[in-house]
Amino acid sequence: MGFMIGGLLLVGSLAFTGCDAPAAAVVSAHQDTTLVLSTDPDLRNRAAALLPDLAERAGLELVRPVRVEWRARADLETYLREKVEEELPSEEADNIVRSYALLGLVPPDLALRDVLMGLYLEQVVGFYDPDSTALWVMDDQGESDVQTVLLHELVHAVQDQATPLDSLMSKRWRSDRRTAAQAAIEGHATLIMLEALSAQVSGRDVDLSALPGVADMLGPTLAAATAQFPALASAPRILRDGLLFPYLAGAGFVLELWTATPGRPAPIGDHLPVSTEQVLHPDRAFGADRDAPVELKLESAVPLRYEEQLGELGLRIFVQDQLGEPSGDSALGWDGDTFALYETPSGDALTWVIVWDDVPARDRFVRAVAGSEWAGRSGAVVVAETVSGRAASRVSVGPVPDVAVTLSVGPSR
Repeated sequence: MGFMIGGLLLVGSLAFTGCDAPAAAVVSAHQDTTLVLSTDPDLRNRAAALLPDLAERAGLELVRPVRVEWRARADLETYLREKVEEELPSEEADNIVRSYALLGLVPPDLALRDVLMGLYLEQVVGFYDPDSTALWVMDDQGESDVQTVLLHELVHAVQDQATPLDSLMSKRWRSDRRTAAQAAIEGHATLIMLEALSAQVSGRDVDLSALPGVADMLGPTLAAATAQFPALASAPRILRDGLLFPYLAGAGFVLELWTATPGRPAPIGDHLPVSTEQVLHPDRAFGADRDAPVELKLESAVPLRYEEQLGELGLRIFVQDQLGEPSGDSALGWDGDTFALYETPSGDALTWVIVWDDVPARDRFVRAVAGSEWAGRSGAVVVAETVSGRAASRVSVGPVPDVAVTLSVGPSR
């Protein structure tokens, strides 16, 4: 359900509200400026002073220099529009809106690409671009903001040297897996940034994994800051949470990883989550018995217009907002889902199939949908069924054609 532009890791000012960084980096007498390439000597020196410590905190090795450059704010809109056009073509954006509108998650007339542009332009103060392996800092930032951007984005640069980030968020993966990967990457960078900031301010080394309640403290900070950003505050929740989730839930996931695994490993490789379920419930991501989601395949004689998934994060939002269940308990037990959009002579139709851990979880969701005002408004029909021996539910909105469902265990692609 996440919307990200390729592998770009866009630093939002929202994520760093309340951070008070020193105005300039402390430049070591033994600083190795060959670690950083830049046309600006001052920017190069500042980044070079930070990079070794950040790499050590991240548990990753520097294998090549990092390029750091300024980018004019005036050029950002053109750059982002080109990326949006490349990664989210108008037909795909239209299909997403038509699908989400049937589920009540967005208004049917939502101009998705324009809304995303507004969110990115409002939030971006810098970004790391895996395509060019360059870190870009907006040229309108104050001194302390530049420092914060460097602390966060240099971690992404080091992550990219360990594992190509664009491969983790490639569109060959479905959106739930990409959102989970982004959460691990952003959560990791956010924690390392906060540790480095704390060390600079206090003069003492800080290990956030040793402090209780760190993830819980981030939530209220982000929530309180939302109102400061009009585009973010007015966006549909499915988009707003998609931007906040990587920082908040991602940081919580990495803290749990560090607690469960000696050596504070980076959340990549075998430690990378493959679903938002694993991010929300880290105990299902660790160890030999990782709870990998099932992969669903929907087939019909009617031509398919669009197919994707919501994942547990999107399901939770649906349950809370459309079914009126603040706890979101009816989303528990998710084990994989796929929705399919069909354009029929009688109008748009959507089939949404979810596989559950067990029958009680499925039946709880089916009862919640069947008894909801949303089902009455939308005309949705929900049924309990079994798919390849697994408990499953099927939600149908509109004149849905016959759809056959099969599944196999493995990360959703």
